[in-house]
Amino acid sequence: MTNEKGATASHGLIKLMTFLMFMMFAMTTDAVGVIIPEIIRTYGLDLKAAGAFHYATMSGIALSALLLGFLADSLGRKATIVLGLAVFAGSALAFGVTREFPVFIGLLFVSGVAIGLFKTGALALIGDISGSTREHTSTMNAVEGFFGVGAIIGPAIVAALLAGGIAWKWLYVIAGGLCLALMVAALAVRYPTARRASEKVTVRALARAIRDPHLLGFSSAIMLYVGVETAIYVWMPTLLAGYAGPGAALVPAALPIFFVLRAGGRFFGAWLLARMDWTAVLAVCTGGILACFGGALIGGRGVAALLLPLSGLFMSVLYPTLNSKGISGFPKAEHGAAAGVILFFTCVSAVLSPLAMGAVSDLFGDPVFGFGLACVFAAVLATGAVWNWRTDPAAARLATQD
Repeated sequence: MTNEKGATASHGLIKLMTFLMFMMFAMTTDAVGVIIPEIIRTYGLDLKAAGAFHYATMSGIALSALLLGFLADSLGRKATIVLGLAVFAGSALAFGVTREFPVFIGLLFVSGVAIGLFKTGALALIGDISGSTREHTSTMNAVEGFFGVGAIIGPAIVAALLAGGIAWKWLYVIAGGLCLALMVAALAVRYPTARRASEKVTVRALARAIRDPHLLGFSSAIMLYVGVETAIYVWMPTLLAGYAGPGAALVPAALPIFFVLRAGGRFFGAWLLARMDWTAVLAVCTGGILACFGGALIGGRGVAALLLPLSGLFMSVLYPTLNSKGISGFPKAEHGAAAGVILFFTCVSAVLSPLAMGAVSDLFGDPVFGFGLACVFAAVLATGAVWNWRTDPAAARLATQD
């Protein structure tokens, strides 16, 4: 491979940069579960209103991915990634100079737009350096594994800040500083040459992707998965807050255990999916998720403190695998548009699903009802995964791209 100036590119360095980017922004997006209780106490909000701290970022990512995702194909991967990192760094660092909740929400929306930019660029870049759809899936699981590491680090930093009497908002300042370092490094990294398309061509590619049954099928599965996952990192801390019965000792560690199992499972999944049929793996894992959520609802909060974190192990391979198979069903020159569409549906679900769970919980006066809705999502997802395993409708499409 060569970069845009014809120099030899280092795939290993490109992968490392991509890993670190995902880890960096996960520090903020997946820390909302431990930040929201602080927001509720500080500003006197109900669950639905406090959830705006999560919805704002996801809304920004969704709009950016759909409307600007094609830039990864027209401007090039490097330019899109650097632009996104620059905007994210600015919005994150601005957290250090404000205290107003509406301003925080605005900054989160801007950071979401930035994430949509550099994430679609990075996802398209993974396609450039992958030699097959199987390698693409394996690499995607490794990338999301580092995302999982960031999801562990972020809440840990918030906990350490609060224990030291320091405001949670400094997590964003820390992430902004890391982002600046990544931006400088990205400017120096040699990227592989990718054939750029004109903006007119890439907009047409985006329009085709939005209507493509292959992509819509994977996007629908991702929406269901995200609905289940957000129940954990957005609302599980609220569900378990104040619980003092049997199994209460697990409550403080519940969210960290979930993130550790999700991250570790993705690294293992990168190895596993290079050797096993992905449709069978997803069928087994979605069944495990359904069992965890169903058992948690039946057994009560004490059982939930054990089973809900355990679901992270089964969730680990789902998102990166579904994402990879959706994107790699397209020519590499259209990976930016395809990644943008999938990311849009990802974030739509990340906004609407916890919003619906919060609304249901408020309506019935208990977060357990929101988890009942998440269990329905898990049941539909498991049914679809078993059907996919038995029929494998994407096989021919993926074989063509190989």
